[in-house]
Amino acid sequence: MTTPDLPPELAEMRERTRRFIREVVVDAEPVPGGRLDQATRDRLQTAAKEAGVFAPLVPEEYGGQGLPIEHWSPILQEAGYSPIGPVALNCMAPDEGNMHMLNLIATEEQKKLYLAPLAAGDVRSCFGMTEPHPGAGSDPAALRTTAVRTGGGWIIDGHKRFTSGAVGAAFCIVMARTPAVDGSPEGATMFVVDLTNPGIRVGEAIHTVDRAIDGGHPHLYLENCFVPDDAVLGEVGLGFRYAQVRLGPARLTHCMRWLGLARRAHDIALDRAGKRELFGGPIDSLGLAQHLIAESVIDIETSDAIITKTAALLHSDPKAGSAMSSVAKVHCSEAIYRVIDRAIQICGGDGVSDGLPLAQYLNEVRPFRIYDGSNETHRWVIARRASAGRHAAVQAGERYLGDAVVGRDGGA
Repeated sequence: MTTPDLPPELAEMRERTRRFIREVVVDAEPVPGGRLDQATRDRLQTAAKEAGVFAPLVPEEYGGQGLPIEHWSPILQEAGYSPIGPVALNCMAPDEGNMHMLNLIATEEQKKLYLAPLAAGDVRSCFGMTEPHPGAGSDPAALRTTAVRTGGGWIIDGHKRFTSGAVGAAFCIVMARTPAVDGSPEGATMFVVDLTNPGIRVGEAIHTVDRAIDGGHPHLYLENCFVPDDAVLGEVGLGFRYAQVRLGPARLTHCMRWLGLARRAHDIALDRAGKRELFGGPIDSLGLAQHLIAESVIDIETSDAIITKTAALLHSDPKAGSAMSSVAKVHCSEAIYRVIDRAIQICGGDGVSDGLPLAQYLNEVRPFRIYDGSNETHRWVIARRASAGRHAAVQAGERYLGDAVVGRDGGA
C-alpha cells in the first residue's frame, strides 16, 4: 500500500501500526468463527497503548492519536488487516462512530461522562437507530421511537433492533422522534441513555454471520424510559442532521477497515498460489489464476482511490463527502467481497474450511452490503442526486445533450 504525500510522522505511525497488527495482534486472533474474549481484548488494548497506536482517530486530549480525517485510511487499513485489529486499537464500530460524533456535538460534561471512558477503552457503546418493520431501517424517516417532554426531562418509548454492540455496552445513543417544543422543530432527537437506566432493556439476540463486533446485534426495548434534559445530544429536533455527521464518516471507516481485511485475504491467496503446484507449475503461473489475481488488484486499488477521495471531501466539504460516502460504500462493500471470494477460489477446498480464515472473512464483510443502509438504497440516492444535479446544470445554462440529431449522413 502506497500513499502519496503522507506526512513523515503519519508514515511512521502507519509503520508502527502495521508492525503491531502483524507481530502482536494476528497471533491473538480467535479461531475462525470465534469471538474475541474480554481478557485478550484488554491485553491487546494495553499493548496498543504502550506501542503508541491506540485510538488513532480520537483527539489527543482524550488519549488518542488525533489523526485528521483525510489520513484515517492508511491507519485503519493496517488495523483491518486483522479482524480484531480495530478492537485492539479502539477504532471499531460502533464505538468509533460514536466517539467521532460525541467529540463534535456533545457538551463538555457529556464528553467527560461518555467520550473520555469510551476513548480510553474502559467502556463500550451502541447506537439505537434501526427498528423492526415498519420502523426505521434504510429509511430513517420511518422512525417510530418517540420521546415526549415531561418535567425536567423526556420519556422515551420504542423498540430498536440490530443495535450493534449493545450486549455489555455502558450506554446507547438513541434516536427518537420528538414534537416541536420550546421553539425547536418537530423531528428527531438524539439522547445518550445509560444502559443501567431501568427504562431500557437489552432483549433477544439476533444471530448473524459476522462475529467481529463485540456485543452482537440484539433488540433493545425502551419502555417509559425517563432521561433528564442533559441527556439530549446536540439540539432537540436536529437528530437527522447529526446522524449525517456520524454516518458519512462511519460508512467510510467500514470501507477502510474491510479493505485492510481484503488485503489480508489477497496475501493469503498470493502465498498459496505461489507455492502450490498444479499441472506442472505454481498456480500463479496459470492464466485463470492470474485473471483472478489481477481482478482483485484492480478492486483493491479502485477501492483505495475512492476512499481517499471521499476522505478528502469529508475534510474540505462535509456535505459533498457525505454524498460521496454512498458511492464509496456501495463500491467497496462489493469489491471487497469479490476480493475475498476470489481468494477462496484460489485456495480451493481449504478456502471454504476453517483451516484458513477466508470463509469467516466472507461472513464478516457480507453484511456490509446491508448495514449502514442497503446498497440498493444508496444506489437510489446516488441516481437521484445524479439526475437532480444534471437537471440543475441544464436549467442553469449548460447545453442539453439528450436530443438525437436527425438527418446526419448515415442515418439519424
